[in-house]
Amino acid sequence: MSNAPVDTGRRRFLTWSTTAVGGVGAVFAAVPFIASWNPSAKAKAAGAPVEVDVSKMEPGQLIRVEWRGNPVWVVRRTQEILDGLPKHDNQLRDPNSDEPQQPEYAQNAYRSIKPELFVAVGLCTHLGCSPTYLPNTFGEQVQGVSAGFFCPCHGSKFDMAGRVFQGVPAPLNLVIPPYYYVNDTTILVGEDKEGA
Repeated sequence: MSNAPVDTGRRRFLTWSTTAVGGVGAVFAAVPFIASWNPSAKAKAAGAPVEVDVSKMEPGQLIRVEWRGNPVWVVRRTQEILDGLPKHDNQLRDPNSDEPQQPEYAQNAYRSIKPELFVAVGLCTHLGCSPTYLPNTFGEQVQGVSAGFFCPCHGSKFDMAGRVFQGVPAPLNLVIPPYYYVNDTTILVGEDKEGA
């Protein structure tokens, strides 16, 4: 061992430098590790909830998101559409949504939590085709009903609450996925509020 005097200033500098470099390294190592906790694209497709921002939606607009590999529609219904929903109940197969195609909180006249926003899985209940949204020309399919969903595969028709019309191949109303409002402008599709 050397009898040279200990340079405490240098020792302190080396200790602090090593600590700082180690701290920076730990942060750089932690970022990807913490990011790995987020669900992967595969996990999201398998069922992880999906956030939908509805803040910029115009009346009558439909946006599509993917949840569990299926299209989910979010439609901002106009007051005219909402007022027209009860007028064609006599033409529907299940006007009161008695079949369990929706969570309890959506088993109402609008099949939604908030009347103006309709959330549904965009697959026909006949063979799983994706119906076409006809915001202005649905009257060509069902007289007196201005907007709705038409499945071009076999002719099934659904109103703006996703309820199926009589005399078409689809046996049930469109499925309403579990969802809730995180805040006034964000919907979380794929999870009930109780499960959150």
